[in-house]
Amino acid sequence: MNPDPLDEYPIHQSPLSMARVASSDRNFYDRFYFNGHDRTGDIFLVSGFGVYPNLGVRDAFVTVRRGDTQRSVRFSDALDARSIEAEVGGYRLEVVKPLQTVRLICDHANLSADLVWEGAFPAVLEEHHELMAGNRPSLDASRFAQVGSWAGTISVDGTDLTVDPSVWTGTRDRSWGIRPVGEREPLGRMADEPVGGFWWAYVPLRFDDYALMIIAQEGPDGHRTLNHATRIFPDGRIEQLGWPRFEITYRSGTRTPESIRIHLTTPTGDPLVVDIDPLGFVVLQIGSGYGSDPEWNHGQWKGRSWSSSSLYDLTDPALAPRIPHGTVEHIARATCNGDVGWGMFEHGVAGRHDPSGFLTAQTMAP
Repeated sequence: MNPDPLDEYPIHQSPLSMARVASSDRNFYDRFYFNGHDRTGDIFLVSGFGVYPNLGVRDAFVTVRRGDTQRSVRFSDALDARSIEAEVGGYRLEVVKPLQTVRLICDHANLSADLVWEGAFPAVLEEHHELMAGNRPSLDASRFAQVGSWAGTISVDGTDLTVDPSVWTGTRDRSWGIRPVGEREPLGRMADEPVGGFWWAYVPLRFDDYALMIIAQEGPDGHRTLNHATRIFPDGRIEQLGWPRFEITYRSGTRTPESIRIHLTTPTGDPLVVDIDPLGFVVLQIGSGYGSDPEWNHGQWKGRSWSSSSLYDLTDPALAPRIPHGTVEHIARATCNGDVGWGMFEHGVAGRHDPSGFLTAQTMAP
């Protein structure tokens, strides 16, 4: 093995060349994620770039929902060497100022973008993410997150859009570690004895004077395995907000949230109540490579210099079964003790979740 160009820099965290990662787990990943919207609920952009060193793959996607249609473009290629350059096919990220400013460029006939992300508040390192599948971690990762604004242009299927930073807002994160990626592994024992259920809520919100980062992850019986709730101020102060309690009303016959209330507590014991009105959404397992997406998954080997593009009609009955059991990202209009903010309510309920009344994988809201 030859040395990697990154070996020239004093950034090592293990006695290995930077061509390798410290874990031999095939599911090791390193990923950027972004979203953005104009606060109307009519348009929602989601994008990501990832590298998978033990699979030898790098890939990226951009998805834009407008009305009832969702356009997705994907790029994938071999990862022959580690690099500080985040690019694949017609997709490129430029870190202009770490933890603050990032440029996103996508060049595709159906969907192109030239956007600059600017953090509105300091990035926050979240609590360590872990999820067990029996005695093996299926998720073991670190992540930082940030709220901010976008500026630039987007072109979707011939329609040009100007992205005004005074209106366009969004959230982003950077995560790395272990999570299921690439071709699906044999289930083995888990085919006969599955985990049973998974409940997830991720709520980054931007207000004028502060930002909120709220995360909760629960098993089928409601036991919480990840809990994070903080308020971030412009000067970098971080205030812990205790144990979030969620009240979610689901649309009848679905697992789609219609209204959300989150109860938080300041360090002095004062209550903070966040009410969220979910607006337009993007279905991550339709076109964006998450979960059960049948067309493409992150880290999947598609050959060298691969790209694809798909247009989805979300009113198509054939797509309906893919929505309830995966992760859906909703544009969120929020109020917190009278303050108005914007962000995202990312939510997924797969299988059983007793506190929500979903007693089987097939149960929907009454």
